[in-house]
Amino acid sequence: MKKTIPFLVTTIILLSVSVVSKAQLTNLIFFTEQGEHFSVVLNGILQNAKPETNIKITGLPAPSYKLKVIFEDPKIPELDKNLMFQQGTETSFNIRKNNKGEYVVRFLNQVPIEQMPPPPPGQDVVVFTTVPATSVTINQTNVINNTNSTTINASSTSATGDVNMNINMGTPTITSATTTVSTSSSTTEGTEINHQNTIHPHGNHYEMPGYHGEIGCPYPMTDLDFTNVKQTIASKSFEDSKLSIAKQVTGANCLFASEVKEIMELFSFEASRLEFAKYAYRYTFDTGNYYKVNEAFQFESSIEELNKYIEGKR
Repeated sequence: MKKTIPFLVTTIILLSVSVVSKAQLTNLIFFTEQGEHFSVVLNGILQNAKPETNIKITGLPAPSYKLKVIFEDPKIPELDKNLMFQQGTETSFNIRKNNKGEYVVRFLNQVPIEQMPPPPPGQDVVVFTTVPATSVTINQTNVINNTNSTTINASSTSATGDVNMNINMGTPTITSATTTVSTSSSTTEGTEINHQNTIHPHGNHYEMPGYHGEIGCPYPMTDLDFTNVKQTIASKSFEDSKLSIAKQVTGANCLFASEVKEIMELFSFEASRLEFAKYAYRYTFDTGNYYKVNEAFQFESSIEELNKYIEGKR
């Protein structure tokens, strides 16, 4: 018994430390309001090889990092910022222009990691790495109508050598395209590829049956993804949290006008509905149907203000 008790105490302490250690890992989210593509560097290590508009980095063990934001557009200066945040949380930062027209990184919100919503479609999720990220280039060629054949040649070069991969799959009528996909690493034994972009049979954008009006974005999210988004927003108790998540998800996706209306109805206050309606306009596929969102307003003055906002954007 004298030996058993210290052993049990030691075991409990080790397990407790392990649990606490895991609970202290942190997620960081960075996104641009206007859709500028960028890459994230933490403590001098590139985290995502392919520039994105919305990036989530998971599994960060430390409470602070030195951030560098590198934009795909070389005309936009790089941003440097010291980040400090509470561990065990998911913290979001907004990259936008300030009143002086300069790009800045601003804290948006912070939630306990166990309450974090699922990643929205289009968000690039990467695990924190101390090895610079690499990329894989996929060249899709040899596309002939009605041959039911698509050849994908993927190649990646790393410190260990070259990777070549040929994939043949049955696919009807696909136009040629080149897609760069981010990976955390590549080896000669295999290459992990995250297919984030899909070639659609209609070419440049989704074709909505019976709609021939203006288009604000090319491909709306799926019905299942939209249902998940609504559930995530509705699960929040505070209006500000609902609005922040709604903007974050919308800014990385494309919605139908009817879906914008459904999200607006999740808000309790007219001001929140109006703010979201203004924000979501440029992320709406069928902008010609945007009059449908008016049904979510309680006051005519809100409809008038939204109409003035839209006119200013045209």
